[in-house]
Amino acid sequence: MSRRKNKKQVFTHVEVIDAGAKGKSIAKAEDGRVIFLSNAIPGDIVDVQTFKKRKSYFEGKATTFHKLSEKRTEPKCEHFGTCGGCKWQSMDYKYQLEYKEKEVVNNLKRLGHLDLPEITPILGSAEQYFYRNKMEFSFSDSRWLTVDEIESDKDLGDRNALGFHIPGMWDKILNINACWLQAAPSNSIRNGIRDFAIDNGLDFFNTRQQKGLLRTLMIRTTSIGELMVMLQFYDNDQAKRELVLDYIADTFPEVTSLQYVVNQKANDTIYDQEVICYKGRDHIFEEMEGLKFKINAKSFYQTNSKQAYELYKITRDFAELTGNELVYDLYTGTGTIAQFVAKSAKHVVGVEAVPDAITAAKENAQFNGIENVDFFVGDMKNVFNDTFIAKHGQPDIIITDPPRDGMHKDVVAQILKIAPKRVVYVSCNSATQARDLALMKDHYTIIKTQAVDMFPQTHHVENVVLLEHK
Repeated sequence: MSRRKNKKQVFTHVEVIDAGAKGKSIAKAEDGRVIFLSNAIPGDIVDVQTFKKRKSYFEGKATTFHKLSEKRTEPKCEHFGTCGGCKWQSMDYKYQLEYKEKEVVNNLKRLGHLDLPEITPILGSAEQYFYRNKMEFSFSDSRWLTVDEIESDKDLGDRNALGFHIPGMWDKILNINACWLQAAPSNSIRNGIRDFAIDNGLDFFNTRQQKGLLRTLMIRTTSIGELMVMLQFYDNDQAKRELVLDYIADTFPEVTSLQYVVNQKANDTIYDQEVICYKGRDHIFEEMEGLKFKINAKSFYQTNSKQAYELYKITRDFAELTGNELVYDLYTGTGTIAQFVAKSAKHVVGVEAVPDAITAAKENAQFNGIENVDFFVGDMKNVFNDTFIAKHGQPDIIITDPPRDGMHKDVVAQILKIAPKRVVYVSCNSATQARDLALMKDHYTIIKTQAVDMFPQTHHVENVVLLEHK
């Protein structure tokens, strides 16, 4: 049953039947059109208020729950439903894994029209909470208010917040009391800094007016107990800056790297900013299978260290290295995979577009005493050409781990041209992976594919595919 209401529609007693891309759940209207929902899970029976209408689908919100799905579990986080970070926290973990694997298989089959072998079951994460090694929080002097707060007569006190952006709102920050994504002492550090700043009258940033002292906070941890804290300031006030930095150093002596940035740009990205080390080292170390990786404030490193190790082991197993192969590692980042497989290969060549990442890769390889790797910087579609291959050799195996957009078609064409015997394709977006694999299917056979869950409580999933030349 449906009725028109202000051009928006209400559907009653709709069954939620699936979970789809971007963490949305899927229901169907009477006319067969799909309804995407952000606040229900498969098995729920709900009334839906739509807020967006397209030719073939609606977007809406469940307003009444007539029956709750047996796939539900009680969310652990007090901020669930407002924060938007862990959209699947209300779904039991085993079902999260089912839907992630299903999405990967659907993308490969439906989008790529690929012939798949028997699917290796998805590898779940041993830790479903407190798995992230990097978190970024924003300060705001005008925090997000809940409906209850707005409607109450109470004095809400100061409006200062230290937390996350409300989804789709660039200037609204939800104050976070306890986040379940990063292990201790992350919550204590964030809450301590916020309380200290309020007690000492330090100004929180106002995005619209571009003013205030405290702008963002980044906390990075590693599996060997190292801890980086980086504060980003807007006002360049040395006395106030040192007041809060000294508080952190004194209260949290376990911080091994205390750094800051003074950033007066309109946006808070730090990649073009000078990061200043206030106390300790300007980096921390992560360790994996005896290899050490130096991580600075700007470094990219997989945000789930323990599951990254599992992902890299699968990648290395798929490559079936004997010690005699020349391996190309495309989109190598800071060279983590390249170094991880180096001891099993004859030589590894890593290519990456970000100069700082390649500097870090070379530094880490030298630090780890790995001599059979070479790293080169440049845009993949321009660097990875006939001249490059003539100079560095014909690869036996290519490992590729591109960004979400997948590989440029020229890179795919070059892989097909040089025809390595095996390609291991690691992807964080199985839709673009399917597109790329479709371009390769006349020349390569998919031998195995395995999804890996790096981000429990969210819809994100990695996938590894092994291809062999026909």
